Amino acid sequence: MEKIVIVFDFDKTIIDIDSDNWVVDELGATDLFNQLLPTMPWNTLMDSMMKEFHSEGKTITNIIDVLFRVPIHPRIIPAIKKIHALGCDLRILSDANLFFIETILNHLGIKECFSEIYTNPSYVNDEGRLRIVPYHDFNSLSMDVIDGKIIEKMQDSMAKEGEMKKRTIIYLGDGAGDFCPSLRMTENDFDATEEFSGLGFDLRE
Repeated sequence: MEKIVIVFDFDKTIIDIDSDNWVVDELGATDLFNQLLPTMPWNTLMDSMMKEFHSEGKTITNIIDVLFRVPIHPRIIPAIKKIHALGCDLRILSDANLFFIETILNHLGIKECFSEIYTNPSYVNDEGRLRIVPYHDFNSLSMDVIDGKIIEKMQDSMAKEGEMKKRTIIYLGDGAGDFCPSLRMTENDFDATEEFSGLGFDLRE
């Protein structure tokens, strides 16, 4: 029996906004973020912003409260639960970070719907500060290229298990940042990025 693997982008796909920008804006650091943006890689910048928040006395609880308020289309959660119940293997491939994603998914009650989350690692250190680090396998690459590499690794893993002929991968993203992952789709797979962006197929309908 064919197995369907649905790989979701997270920002602007499962949730309606970019989670990094949401946290920065809601905690009042937009100007500093924009000032530092040209000077360092994205994940280094986000880690620096977490350091700044910590130095200002903002806590992990403050960050969690902001994440709990992320806007999300009302039909996304029922749609995810429905396709999970149908037996689809749901995964997330995102350039956000694990703490943000898991916090939001747990709050929405859908974390258990996903078998894998491929994203930048993050953790709370002994000082109570959130640390964000790049995806360790591909530190020198852009996140869009990394997403494509992860799709390739996923396909290689399935091939080694003899599953590629039995599985169809459907990729759901929001736009240009999903270009590299979409190029890794095989003839058996389906890139629904444009359709999900409003040109046709939409899980929210």
